[in-house]
Amino acid sequence: MQGNDIVSSANVVSGLLYKKQNDVVYYFGLRKMNDSLINENASLRKQLSAYNTVDTLKDVLVKKLIPSTDTLKHIARYADYKYYTAHVINNSVSAANNYITINRGSSSGLRNGMAVITGSGTVGKVVHVTSGFASVISILSIRQPVSAKLKDGSYGKINWGGESPDILEMRDVPQQIKVKKGDSVLTTSYSFFPADVLIGTVYKIEVSKKDNMQMLYIHPAVNFRNLQYVYVVENILAEERKTLEDSTKGKP
Repeated sequence: MQGNDIVSSANVVSGLLYKKQNDVVYYFGLRKMNDSLINENASLRKQLSAYNTVDTLKDVLVKKLIPSTDTLKHIARYADYKYYTAHVINNSVSAANNYITINRGSSSGLRNGMAVITGSGTVGKVVHVTSGFASVISILSIRQPVSAKLKDGSYGKINWGGESPDILEMRDVPQQIKVKKGDSVLTTSYSFFPADVLIGTVYKIEVSKKDNMQMLYIHPAVNFRNLQYVYVVENILAEERKTLEDSTKGKP
């Protein structure tokens, strides 16, 4: 009986030790697991982007605006995004213009002007790149407004007031535009971000007595205080679009 009790007790102790050992291994394996998951998510986002492009072009084909499937393949090949995964190694939320440092640079294919997002929403834009690192200006910056649209498709600009990292602002919204608390605010195709990425949700609405315009207060979709992994987004058409737009500047 005593021998059985001792063996039983030893098994309990061994079990506890194995559990502790497993917990330690699991803890130190979390980063590897996170890296694996974010890489998988980046691949899925790329596939989703391609499917969305094909779906959009399929609708055009149905309307017989593009008669050739060869043309479809050509457009689908260019109307695409690439997603690069990166780890945040430095981040600020209390300056007038906040910057984020990530562990990817030009050697990974990153360039200035690329959008940075998470699975939750918008983060910012790449503004400086070295071989192994990149600096990102956050949307929590007074000089980084973001083109945005409301639920009804109305356009506006999202700004940061320079105070709390939990508050963004959308000013001068006409009263005829019906906005409710909880409405989503998304990116537009006019910004450096891909279209329809969540910026945040409306939590407060004020009407100015001076001009009867609405002021929307928005909770960012991203928790900037706990930013760890991001996606850097390359728009394959960005250079072509910029060249075209630059060539038309100053022309009637």
